[in-house]
Amino acid sequence: MSHPVPEPSGRPLAPGERLPRGDRETLSSRAEEAIRALMVKYPDPLAATLPALYVAQEDMGFTSLAAMKAVARVLQIPEGHVYGVATFYTMYQKKPVGRFHIQVCTNLCCALRGGAQLFERLCERLKVHPGEVSPDGLWSVEEVECLGSCGSGPCLQVNQETYDEFVDDARLDQIIEACRCGDVPEWGK
Repeated sequence: MSHPVPEPSGRPLAPGERLPRGDRETLSSRAEEAIRALMVKYPDPLAATLPALYVAQEDMGFTSLAAMKAVARVLQIPEGHVYGVATFYTMYQKKPVGRFHIQVCTNLCCALRGGAQLFERLCERLKVHPGEVSPDGLWSVEEVECLGSCGSGPCLQVNQETYDEFVDDARLDQIIEACRCGDVPEWGK
């Protein structure tokens, strides 16, 4: 699965044009319907941008420029607003991730309880470097600042599932095996 950056056309590329392209250019009808349902929950469609981007990311696998434009179209808001929001926040993946995207907290509380070492062991076990996708497309890993479990770290998140009860080596192996067995929902499904 290749996600090429567009070839230069003799002119400088705009920031959004430098983003990888996805396999799809449009949202599914289910995703569009979900975004429209979000619109009625907010007094202004601009306020629905963050949750709508989550819907698009889940539907398309990552927050591509096409996903951003689709969100703007469905919400009937400026594309520039959606692009600004999507590129400001780190929770939106701007490039493809593995079927199991694992984020490990290495912020102070988790770091004091071995979060950085857990992150290193995870990369070794999965044979993947931070920010890259494994050759089989199964894994990607990312170091993050906080997953909101400061009292029981270290913790990690696989796709949208959080594991926050003192994740150690044994628990890490259980989590990896749960992914391999299909017990953890895949990214974008």
